[in-house]
Parts: sequence; C-alpha cells; structure tokens
Amino acid sequence: MGDPASTFLGLPPPLWQSLALTLKLAATTTVILGVAGLPLAHWLNTTRWRLAPLIETLVTLPIVLPPTVIGFYLLVAFSPHQAPGRWWYAVTGAPLAFTFTGLVIASVFYSLPFAVQPFQAALRAVPRELLDAGTALGAPPWRVFGRLHIPLAWRGIAAGLTLGFAHTLGEFGVVLMIGGSIPGVTKVASISLYDEVQKLEYPQAHAFAAVLLGLSFLLLLIVTLLQRRQVR
Repeated sequence: MGDPASTFLGLPPPLWQSLALTLKLAATTTVILGVAGLPLAHWLNTTRWRLAPLIETLVTLPIVLPPTVIGFYLLVAFSPHQAPGRWWYAVTGAPLAFTFTGLVIASVFYSLPFAVQPFQAALRAVPRELLDAGTALGAPPWRVFGRLHIPLAWRGIAAGLTLGFAHTLGEFGVVLMIGGSIPGVTKVASISLYDEVQKLEYPQAHAFAAVLLGLSFLLLLIVTLLQRRQVR
C-alpha cells in the first residue's frame, strides 16, 4: 500500500487514473450512442426495407458474440494493412489500435445493442395517434421525431443511455484486444482490476472491485427506476 497521502479509500493514484479513463470512455461512448443510436433505432422501427432484419441482427450480434471475437476483428480492421486502419493512418498519421480513439470505436460497436434496443422499445411505446397529430398539423417528419417523439420517449431513451454507459464500464475483452494496458491511454478499470489480482494485491483488488460494484449498482438502479416509471 502506498503512502496514505497519495491514496484515497486505500487505492493508489494509478487505479483512480484508470477509473477516470473508464468514465471518460463511457461518457464519450454514450454521447455517440445517443447521436447515432437514436436515428438508427427510429429507422429500424419504421423502415420497410427487406434487408432491415439483417441490419438489426448485426446491431444485436454483440449481445451473444464473445467480446474477444469482436475485439479480434476490430483489431484486424484497425491494422494499417486493412482499409479502415490504412485510411485512418493516412488522415491522422497515427494507428487506431492501442489508442483511446480505437477504444471509443470498439466500445460503440460493443455497446450499441444495449442502447438501441431500449431506444426501439421506448419509441414504439409512444402512441401512434400523438405522432399522427403532429404530422396532421403540418410538421415535417424530422420535427415530429425531434420535438414530439423523443420527448415522449425520454424515460426509455435515458434508460438506454444509462445502460450503454454501464455496459462500457464493465468492458474487458474488447478493450484488452484493442487497447492493451497502456497507463493513462488505454488501461481502463477492468484491466487495472485484473492486473491487481495477477499481482496478488487482493486488498486493493477488493477495494477497487467494491468501488466498481457500487457504481454499477447505482447505474442499474437508475435504469430500473426509469423503466418502472415508463410502464406506469
């Protein structure tokens, strides 16, 4: 255990650094999930395109696919020898793998269904008559969606965003494959906890796990409360 002056709750600064990085990753991912996931959920709910079930299956796939499989294919795609990674390197001069940006992209892919599915359920729950009334008053579809549909579904949308944030906090396999364990850059909380266990630092591992457990419980409690109020 380090100097008490350099610890808080018995945890040294590197562990708090990894938690701060995790919260930053979760917040960034959640913003992207909201911006991209809401239009996607609306499109999946309303489209008549014959290939829409295929797109919805691909979006849902991370729920059942092992995280290491997702991480492996993203790692291959991020390589400078593949088109996405080569394009990114040509534009930025830096690789995607083992960077915070790479973690964000991987987290969005991995957490997408955990946000999109609650979004879809919340948007479907809005009575169609209310939306038709907005259309009948002459509002264009984009305004009905932004000014009427989203506000009426806000509890379910908030639940989806919170669930996406919570899911990002617990990522391990994907972030390990994409980011490795670079302190301050890609070493998130789950990897730090794993490292503490590997070093047999069980007191610190217990304390850090308790912090993560409490944070996860709080987030899931928020989701539960939002969902219970939504169905009333």
